[in-house]
This record gives sequence, structure tokens and C-alpha cells, in this order.
Amino acid sequence: MIELTRLSKKFGQRLAVDELTLRVPAGEIFGLLGHNGAGKSTAIGMMLGQVWPTAGEVKIRGHDVASNRRMALQKVGAIFEAPVFYDYLSGWRNLEILSHYTGPCSRERIEEVIDWVGLSGREGGAVRTYSHGMRTRLALAQALLPQPELLILDEPGDGLDPEGIHEMRQTILRLRRELGLTILLSSHLLSEVEQLCTSIAVMNQGKKVFEGAMSETRRARGWIRLRAGDFTKATVILREAGLIAQERDGQFVLPADGVETPQMVECLVARRQPVFEIAPEEETLENFYLSLMKK
Repeated sequence: MIELTRLSKKFGQRLAVDELTLRVPAGEIFGLLGHNGAGKSTAIGMMLGQVWPTAGEVKIRGHDVASNRRMALQKVGAIFEAPVFYDYLSGWRNLEILSHYTGPCSRERIEEVIDWVGLSGREGGAVRTYSHGMRTRLALAQALLPQPELLILDEPGDGLDPEGIHEMRQTILRLRRELGLTILLSSHLLSEVEQLCTSIAVMNQGKKVFEGAMSETRRARGWIRLRAGDFTKATVILREAGLIAQERDGQFVLPADGVETPQMVECLVARRQPVFEIAPEEETLENFYLSLMKK
């Protein structure tokens, strides 16, 4: 659905995007992560034909954005940077006007997208009376007007309260499930990315430093989380039995070479130590992301 090949962009002497190669298959919710200034928004701007590349190639739906922008973006909807509306007009009238940038929409289509984003009953109110969450929903409605196959969302949860973030997450999942959309999602909310995305790419200072499935970010790290009646006493017993090499943070132990968790449980139970939980520690997306930033 999206193919970037050695894509670069310079602003004066500053290299904002440095030979970015990226593939987003159809049907995925794909996360694009990175710190402020990492080059995410510049990369998205080039995908949408709003920023001209210094070098490289951008293809959307198999069409080159530079040479055939109309075909490339014909079935693309986007929320890019801060959406702007006519505050004195109604939500409905805004959608009518904005639809003419991509092609006139029927009344039925406008009603359909309003229902999709949960604005039914409020579309007649002036946008200046909308909450931040309602304005975000209106922006999503605008992005859905052209019946897109690809949806590009730049920080869709920015500024939303917890309830709004939850509603946006459910809407994104529903769009993929019921409409089969491919979704490229740029966000700083790592917990949301973890719940939404099937694959991610991470950028640091204009370069891609990781691309892969979410499962690759959750590799077990060798440590075991142990919840026992008395963690300190349990670790003493396990050390004396030669079953662990280290412990940390009052909840994790590192098994000795060749030791499996059943041996540890058997040892503790035999010494009358209750075991409430024993499970491998998995890498969180936050820890994985921060480790990439340090590198």
C-alpha cells in the first residue's frame, strides 16, 4: 500500500529524512514512531504530496506520488498535523465544503461518515462549540469522505482525554475490521500503538532504526517475574539451591543456566513458600523504544 525507497529530504543544510525505505502492506495498522524532530511528519508530508522529496521515491497504491499524484492519493484519507475548520459553520457544512477538495460527496455519504465517527445529532452545531474530541472526530469524518483504502493519521490522540483516546482506538480498530482499511498511525502514545498496531517502524534523527512486527518488540529478556509470599526469603532459598543467578527490583529473578520455572516452583513449594505468579518478563514497547533512542 505504501512504498518508500531511499527517501530523503533536506531543509537547507538540515537532513530531516535520511534514505528512508519502508513498506506498509495492505490491511495493516502500521505505527510510525520517533521523537519530536525525528522526521515522521516530513515523511508523511512526502507521502501526501505536500513536501517535495530531495531524493528517493514515494509510491502509494502502486502509483508514484511525484509523477501521478492524483491516482496515488485518490483513495487516501488523512489527518495531518492540526486540522483546520470554519469555526462559524456547522460540522455538516464544513464536510460539504471540504469534500470539494477531493470530489463532491452525496448527502448519504456525509451522513454515513458522521454516523461512523459518532457525531450524529451534533453535525448541525457550529464547530466553535465543539470540544477537542468532537473536532478530532470531525477531522476523521473528513478523512473518510473519499471512501479511502488507506488512512494516514498523524497523532490522532493528541490532546484527547482518556475517554476520547479509548473511543478513537475503538474507531480505528473498527475501520480496519469492518472496512478493511490500511492505516498508517504516527503517535507518541506508546500504549495505544501497542494495542493497535500490527507492525511498527521507529525513526531517530531522520533515519529508520527499526522496522518489524510488534511481536519482535516483545522478546523475552531471560528474567522471570516471581510473586511469592516473601520474595527475599524465596530468593535466598533459590540461591542456596543453585537455581537463580540474580534478583532485582523485588520481583524479578534470573534463572541459572539450564534451570526451568517448574524446578523453581517445586523447590519453593517444598520449603513451604507460596508462589502466586511465575512468568517470563517481556520487553515492553516503551523499554524497546527507549533502548533504540539510546543507541
